[in-house]
Amino acid sequence: MIVWINGAFGAGKTSAARELVDLIPNSTLYDPEPIGGALTLLLPPDRLATVGDHQDLAIWRRLVVDAAAALYAEVGGVLVVPMTVLRQEYRDEIFGGLAARRIPVHHVVLTQDETILRGRIEGRADRPDDPDADERVRKWCHEHVAAFRAALDGWLGADAYAVDDGALTPEATAKVIADAVRTGAAGTCGIVQTPEPTGETLAAGVLLFDDADRVLLVDPTYKPGWEFPGGVVERGEAPARAAMREVAEETGLELAAVPRLLVVDWEPPRPPGYGGLRLLFDGGRLSGAQTDRVLLPGAELRGWRFASEKEAADMLPPVRYERLRWALRARERGTVLNLEAGVPVG
Repeated sequence: MIVWINGAFGAGKTSAARELVDLIPNSTLYDPEPIGGALTLLLPPDRLATVGDHQDLAIWRRLVVDAAAALYAEVGGVLVVPMTVLRQEYRDEIFGGLAARRIPVHHVVLTQDETILRGRIEGRADRPDDPDADERVRKWCHEHVAAFRAALDGWLGADAYAVDDGALTPEATAKVIADAVRTGAAGTCGIVQTPEPTGETLAAGVLLFDDADRVLLVDPTYKPGWEFPGGVVERGEAPARAAMREVAEETGLELAAVPRLLVVDWEPPRPPGYGGLRLLFDGGRLSGAQTDRVLLPGAELRGWRFASEKEAADMLPPVRYERLRWALRARERGTVLNLEAGVPVG
């Protein structure tokens, strides 16, 4: 398993993590921070210049997961990870990737009075031989205090087990975290995900509409971007029936009839993804009573909403939006469209 210690920059996460590995048997410290430094050697300067934080790079988030999985396979036991993650979609992506590898995560966040936090930041001296570098680090930490407070008041406070370490030493903080993990007070993060595919997959989604012909979209907890209700077709399962099953599992709605096929889209492999066939079905219009019965599984889906085609363009990743766009045209024409990478063929 992983014990992920979140918190503000400069809050003392690493100090507590170093103490924690002495309290949890067979545990290893895994600090993802060097991955950001490695990216300066791997990526072209013009790509690095597009972001102000290496966490905004998809490659960083994937490498954090891949390195954790590789280290976990090598040493086993418990990985202790001190890393600030303030954006919920990044937490979803990282923890979802770990869940896909069957690695449970216990999420802990260190909290303290802002005065204490800023005092700790001012006391940081990571590089005594380079005071200018230390000053830049302190400035970075101060600039992100407000973002941490906003996350703590929102998603982070609800997601992680909070440990107020304002009056605690790193040793005492580690003791509180170890006890919380041991007793189950700091439980396993609820994000779940099926294992990553090892080959091409067949997936089926369903478009459900309201009276204004807006389409129902759902917000997965384990990956970025909105999605249609649906999922991977299991071995030996009929695609339309798989789509109906997924709708019931994800929204609580039982479709009365087998939905009509709108598009077949071949998604090409884009490493590390394998691609495969993606089907979209027309589930019809939902009544107000049906909409009132939508019930999402909290571990998989964070929210849902009806969106117009224009709104969906800003919510869906480009490949999914193109699939939706042509599915809506097929629905209007009463036909079925064959797509390759989101482009009609034949």
